[in-house]
Amino acid sequence: MAMASSLMLPAAAIVLPYTTSSSSSSTSRRFALFHLVTTGAIVLPKSQLFGAKESELFKVAEANAVEKLEQPEQNLFDWVKNDNRRFLHAVYRVGDLDKTIKFYNECLGMKLLRKRDIPEDRYTNAFLGYGPENSNFTVEITYNYGVDNYDIGNGFGHFGVAVEDVAKTIDLIKAKGGKVTREPGPSTDGSTVIAFIEDPDGYKFELLERKPGPEPLCQVMLQVGDLDRAIAFYQKAVGMKLLRERDNPENKNTVAIMGYGPEDKNTVLELTYNYGVTNYDKGNGYEQVAIGTNDVYKTAEAIKLCGGKIIREPGPLPGINTKIVACLDPDGLKLAFVDNVDFLKELE
Repeated sequence: MAMASSLMLPAAAIVLPYTTSSSSSSTSRRFALFHLVTTGAIVLPKSQLFGAKESELFKVAEANAVEKLEQPEQNLFDWVKNDNRRFLHAVYRVGDLDKTIKFYNECLGMKLLRKRDIPEDRYTNAFLGYGPENSNFTVEITYNYGVDNYDIGNGFGHFGVAVEDVAKTIDLIKAKGGKVTREPGPSTDGSTVIAFIEDPDGYKFELLERKPGPEPLCQVMLQVGDLDRAIAFYQKAVGMKLLRERDNPENKNTVAIMGYGPEDKNTVLELTYNYGVTNYDKGNGYEQVAIGTNDVYKTAEAIKLCGGKIIREPGPLPGINTKIVACLDPDGLKLAFVDNVDFLKELE
């Protein structure tokens, strides 16, 4: 009978090297390693057992233990990367629902997709966009009974809307009494023509001159205090790809564009770091971006491993049974993840 190519060490065979280190974490790590080897969680190849010094044996076991302990985390992050995710909608509050709907329709060309009144909770919300909710990014605007004004803060920057002719769109907005905060002109990198406007509540929209594409509501810009930290979080926990990064010393900022697909076909997140600014006021107007996922429970695990703060544990919402999980990113900006299947049922 052939002998096994690897063996589990009995407890008596393992002697961990003595250490005079006062580090409790080092001691804990050695005891954890001792447990893994003696219980068979770590199996050492036979060739590494015979004739090995105690210190060498420990190094081999330690390397195997680290790999085994890290594997579940890596598997989870691999799942995040391959999860079926997309931007669903951005949620924020407005002081006059009908006035905002009219502005978005007449000035920005959005369509009212659905509207619902929840009198028991004293609010009404409306969904607007450029295509059906099952395939396009939309805005969900909420009117709370009796509240006509909100502090937008400066953590939320703006939405981006792609239009064929920026100058023509600005003329229309002016004719409708809209507020233009930057006249049409070249972007910082000179790649296109842009302009900035504000809606009736003061939310900013950047108009970008582009050829028609599948997603005109193409961008959400958020301001962050540590760009590298934010990029790492959105890559590992949220599953986005870093599409490009650009430093703008003349504007004293650095911008990272992140998303789930090419910029010309998908909504993207623009993270902006302004030199020397590490904190922003969140206000009470802008609420969150909602993202689709196949599993809110796994999503919550990944968020926790990346240092995100869960503010609503994963599970179904009362009344509609749509499963969600909500969290704060490292800058305190809110994200909600919505179960893909439940979201489609909600639209039926």
